[in-house]
Amino acid sequence: MKVGVVAGEASGDVIGALMIRALKARWPELEFVGIAGPKMQAAGATSWYPMEKLAVRGYLEVLKSLRELLSMRAELGRRMIEARPALFVGIDAPDFNLKLERRLKQAGIPSVHYVSPSIWAWRGERIHSIRESVDHMLTVFPFEPAIYAQAGVPATFVGHPTADQIPQKDQREEARAQLRLKPSDLVFALLPGSRQSELDYHAELFLETAKRLHAAFPHAKFLVPLTTRETREQFEAAKWKCGAQDLPLQVLFGHANFALAAADAALIASGTATLEAAMLRCPHVIAYRLSNATYRLMKRKAYLPWVGLPNILANAWLVPELLQHEATPDNLARALGNWVRHPDAAKTLRERFDAIHASLAVDNAARVCEALAPYIERPAGARAA
Repeated sequence: MKVGVVAGEASGDVIGALMIRALKARWPELEFVGIAGPKMQAAGATSWYPMEKLAVRGYLEVLKSLRELLSMRAELGRRMIEARPALFVGIDAPDFNLKLERRLKQAGIPSVHYVSPSIWAWRGERIHSIRESVDHMLTVFPFEPAIYAQAGVPATFVGHPTADQIPQKDQREEARAQLRLKPSDLVFALLPGSRQSELDYHAELFLETAKRLHAAFPHAKFLVPLTTRETREQFEAAKWKCGAQDLPLQVLFGHANFALAAADAALIASGTATLEAAMLRCPHVIAYRLSNATYRLMKRKAYLPWVGLPNILANAWLVPELLQHEATPDNLARALGNWVRHPDAAKTLRERFDAIHASLAVDNAARVCEALAPYIERPAGARAA
């Protein structure tokens, strides 16, 4: 029995891999096909197209790849309809997945979207297209099902899969041992993003920030987890371009969890990594840059004063957010240095992070299986119809 899947970026690949393992543990005969990253493929998925094709962010940035993306989605839809999976699960990537899900739903293939688009933060009008596109929404935040209930969309809170994977305890000592760091070392983590398009805006910015931090804290060390060979090469080129080759900087191939658990503070490009940092009890600063036109458009559509997930979940300013023109090396270095200079504030922040972590760790694997069981266990005759 086949299950169609599409993930569009590294965070979706992690969520998809955990989902595949949970489903295969209960239904070993399942086959997963579609668009999958390396972690999903390691869990048993077959990827028909490279996931990196979908890893583009920003309106204007997407336009450059629009024709290729539309062609790929059309072809993918045809292949899914021919394969007739028992179920299709689109993981995040709503701009790509929702229209694909609508096409498959109209063709009689149940369509589930996993990770709600942030309609509570901006572009709330998408609820109408979501209702037409999906049979079920799996949400990772507890406040989201109520929003979908009002619009008549079946939705289930399944918790955040990463919350179950991360122990609810301080992992600093273990992480530092893994990375061969001393307990007394001052460590900053730099997470400029998982996409090459994000590094276009963040690589030099984060390196210039590190240079200022090193001037203020001469004994500081820096960890930079990057997920692909392309982003590693891109970051190395930026390091030479801005004269940062002498920084005490260690580039890691993945292992963002170790970097965040080990760090005294982190600089993070806004995204799911901010939530991982919260669950790993790492004080951090959120930064993000886009093209000016894209930023202006997104800002006009925003409903909340925050973009960072820890702030949104807490409904408060827990961590600083420095976006676009405010994201300068001086501002970022000052904000990061404050977590080091004020340990009592960092301690209080970690306690708030503990509460967020506990609210999201609800046995995700079991909840996902229960939510998808009605589609997977439908009689063969009903699936054919």
